[in-house]
Amino acid sequence: MTDLMKWFDSRRSPIELIERLFDADTGTGAIRVEEVIEGNTLVVRAELPGIDPEKDAEITVSDGALTIKAERQEKKEQKDKDSYRSEFRYGSFFRRVPLPDGVQESDVKASYKDGVLEVRAPIPEPASVASHSRIPITRE
Repeated sequence: MTDLMKWFDSRRSPIELIERLFDADTGTGAIRVEEVIEGNTLVVRAELPGIDPEKDAEITVSDGALTIKAERQEKKEQKDKDSYRSEFRYGSFFRRVPLPDGVQESDVKASYKDGVLEVRAPIPEPASVASHSRIPITRE
């Protein structure tokens, strides 16, 4: 758990930390996410109810970060004999999550179920330290 906290603290921008503290938006709607490490996989779960993930969501990996973009458009109409009511809910949502070093885009997988988008990014093992070999010293 300590490693997870160090990673979060060192990879977040000050603005992102303030937004998380106050649960603020910055122009576009913020997507609520949960980030956990399960074994050697970073799992990001994002609340995105009411979208069609194939049409309304885009997930990309670039510059060491996972970017989730989504757009929701919902229209409700109620027609009665003497009245008509129409309600629209729409908006664009955006979230950028820093990834651990070495995550490969081709290894990132995403799924959507019950309004929750889940993205799994395997964390590569750190490169092993080369074994030390002793270099002989010759006298001249």
